[in-house]
Amino acid sequence: MKKLLLTLSAVAVLGLAANAQTEKGKFMVGGQVSFDGTKVKDTDIKTNSFSIVPNAGYFVADNIAVGTGIGYNWSKSEIDNLKETTNSSFVLAPFGRLYSKNDGPVKFFGQLSVPMSWGTLEEEGTKTATTANYGVELAPGIAYFPTSNIGVEFKVRGLFYNNSSVTEESTDTKVTTDSYGLNVNSLAPTVGVTFHF
Repeated sequence: MKKLLLTLSAVAVLGLAANAQTEKGKFMVGGQVSFDGTKVKDTDIKTNSFSIVPNAGYFVADNIAVGTGIGYNWSKSEIDNLKETTNSSFVLAPFGRLYSKNDGPVKFFGQLSVPMSWGTLEEEGTKTATTANYGVELAPGIAYFPTSNIGVEFKVRGLFYNNSSVTEESTDTKVTTDSYGLNVNSLAPTVGVTFHF
């Protein structure tokens, strides 16, 4: 009987902790950091990229958060020591998130975000073009709250649309690309940690 009461008490405390973290007036912080590298065997072709986008949100109502991510993307490509291309951009990604109203340490959520970025392309240290990206994403996910201040999240990209453009400096020629899709690969979700206070 004592074990049953302890188990029920623990479940109740975890449930209250999860609900307390998505109440009106609470904050959440998180973000993403990534590094990728590629090298083609037996050549001097290689690419490296780095991205950091911290984000913060505020619960404007119970289970509803709004916020933004602000960060930086950078990538460099080298082809046989003949040409070096660098792409760097400033990132802004406002979002809105709706959590499920259920009790307990696990909550489902949907996130609508509007990722944007503006940057430059350089070849051998000389600016050759400017870039701009505007998108919208609707992503589902699951958040697990093991403690009152930490949420572990699993999210897929979901439904997305992106408009990107590259404007050449010398000719003022603009090339625009639209991409869209639905990506719900549950075998390869993004995993993140958010801090709630």
